[in-house]
Amino acid sequence: MKSRNPIAVAVGGLALAAGAAAFLPGLGLDAADHLDPPARTDPAQDATPDRAADIADIYAWHTADKVNMILTFAGPQATSEPATYDRDVLYTINVSNAGDRTNAEFPIRIRFGAGAGSNEYGLQVTGVPGTTGPIQGSVETTLTADGVMARAGLFDDPFFFDLEGFKDTAATGTLMFDPNRDFFAGQNLTAVVLSIPRDRIANGDHPIDIWATTSRFGGQL
Repeated sequence: MKSRNPIAVAVGGLALAAGAAAFLPGLGLDAADHLDPPARTDPAQDATPDRAADIADIYAWHTADKVNMILTFAGPQATSEPATYDRDVLYTINVSNAGDRTNAEFPIRIRFGAGAGSNEYGLQVTGVPGTTGPIQGSVETTLTADGVMARAGLFDDPFFFDLEGFKDTAATGTLMFDPNRDFFAGQNLTAVVLSIPRDRIANGDHPIDIWATTSRFGGQL
């Protein structure tokens, strides 16, 4: 199983990293990276990397009436490569809203499976608060049920980072980041997007924490 570190944003803010997002000010920020853990997901260290189970980032933010979440994984990759849908990987977006910041009141589970055609895939989302059953349908399609929106597909990688500057900084001990250089520009990944009515998640003044995990059925590759 794979998970990410906690992050926090202020009310009305935008969470831009994988892990738990608390809608409260004053907490630290631990950003995520791709290809982690390297021994299982980095092609440079593993001849059969588990790309499907490799969380890239989780983004979470809210509007006046919606809580929006984006879970990205299986990237970065060239734009010529297809999306990654693995029926043996369970993706979970965990939502905590009752004060215990490590216990998920709403574990939202996401899985993929074969679709109607030989080259088609389906998406199933369960555990979304306020829904009467699974949200399911084809990938690359906007699905709606009980006021919730879900979509899975191939997207441009939204994470902005100067990897070359990071490596140069680590090697020299001198900051060498270029704010105009984005290693992830022009690369894709697979993502699941959810938009849920805010009143189904908000719980008074309690913080809302959001984090993601992946689990592979049958163990690691």
